[in-house]
Amino acid sequence: MAKMWAGRTAGATDKLADDFNSSISFDSRMYRQDIKGSMAHAAMLGAQGIIAESEADTLIAGLEGILADLESGALPINMECEDIHMFVEQVLTERLGDVGKKLHTARSRNDQVALDLRMNLRDEAEGIVALLKELIRALLEQIECNKTTIMPGYTHLQRAQPITFAHHLLAYCMMLLRDIDRFNDMKRRMNLSPIGCCALAGTTYDTDRYFEAERLGFDGICMNSIDGVSDRDFCVEFVSCCATLMMHLSRFSEEIILWSSWEFKFVELSDAYTTGSSIMPQKKNPDMAELIRGKTGRVYGDLMGILTVLKGLPLAYNKDMQEDKEGIFDAVDTVKMCLGIMIPMISTMKAIPENMLKAAQEGFINATDLADYLVKKGLPFRSAYKISGSIVAECIRKKCVLESVTLEEYRQYSDLFDSDVYDAISLETCVAKRISVGGPGLESCEAQIEFVKNGLSR
Repeated sequence: MAKMWAGRTAGATDKLADDFNSSISFDSRMYRQDIKGSMAHAAMLGAQGIIAESEADTLIAGLEGILADLESGALPINMECEDIHMFVEQVLTERLGDVGKKLHTARSRNDQVALDLRMNLRDEAEGIVALLKELIRALLEQIECNKTTIMPGYTHLQRAQPITFAHHLLAYCMMLLRDIDRFNDMKRRMNLSPIGCCALAGTTYDTDRYFEAERLGFDGICMNSIDGVSDRDFCVEFVSCCATLMMHLSRFSEEIILWSSWEFKFVELSDAYTTGSSIMPQKKNPDMAELIRGKTGRVYGDLMGILTVLKGLPLAYNKDMQEDKEGIFDAVDTVKMCLGIMIPMISTMKAIPENMLKAAQEGFINATDLADYLVKKGLPFRSAYKISGSIVAECIRKKCVLESVTLEEYRQYSDLFDSDVYDAISLETCVAKRISVGGPGLESCEAQIEFVKNGLSR
């Protein structure tokens, strides 16, 4: 097949080199963005008088026809073409003749691919944000049902203080809201048009870069033509956002894996999102959560890949930059797949409040409240801390809980103890009295829920 770039050379490369050089196997997914970008470019060429208006109209109609045929399946993508840009231009020229050859006036594949990639990732960012919002809504459904479901909060994976299941899930809502903010913020920096930078030094044609940028929904243009074709910061930022999001999904998956084990049994996952064992009939494995946890490392690898590709590149465009897409597209697909499975897995997850409460009762997680009780009676905190610790140690020795210690036994440690101590250390009181902003108390949780709901409207 004759190469579009034949001229300086015969355009005849070895088949092995052709395959090595080709990117159509992965950049073909940008065909919509490529065609829409070409439509805007044709319109600009016509508006500026660089080509006749009638020719611009013919080009746009031809591109619309190619897009329609690709969408319907009537036109298969020819994988023998070097890239998606060459494929579209080749089909356009076959259909329109010499008029089709005018489309590439005042642009290069260098600025064309940068344009396509920005438009593609802009669309993907919007899709990921939509999935994130769906996941948060699924979490909110669980939260609304578990505002008073007491569970132990952990530090160092040791039972620490009483919280509610709603409070714990709200922590993940906050992480996911930050992920939304990160994608939106990244998209703002990415949303500048590189088209018109050409190979690296612009063009002698009287183009209107702002015209194309506005047509394609950009906020402005890349102000330096060298930077416009060589910048892939937006790729690094995009995959960094993906990696951070996957880290959050992985942490959540780890907890789901723990919670669904017999050792915890705080939740039960739907059979639809678990698997069994080929040899052990009793098993119900949280494979979906485990895969999300595992795929996080893959997205981290995609981030390191793009950073490594860029680290030693001189300006401006280098063929190394073709290596940006596969890792980025892999990160996109992995994130969307993981969110797509996480949403229904959370929606169908069943909380087991009685097991959460039992674990909370057995973990001495009201020991801090016992110390606070003495502090409110006038004892310095460090003294109260020591007394509470001594009582816990005695309870462990006797295999009992703080609630079962008699008032007489309490008074052996301090005369400040009175009958109201039992109300102070009840788990319900411990949670209800945590009234500080951001805490597990009902009023605080309601405020957090409202905060999350407001965040979804941004």
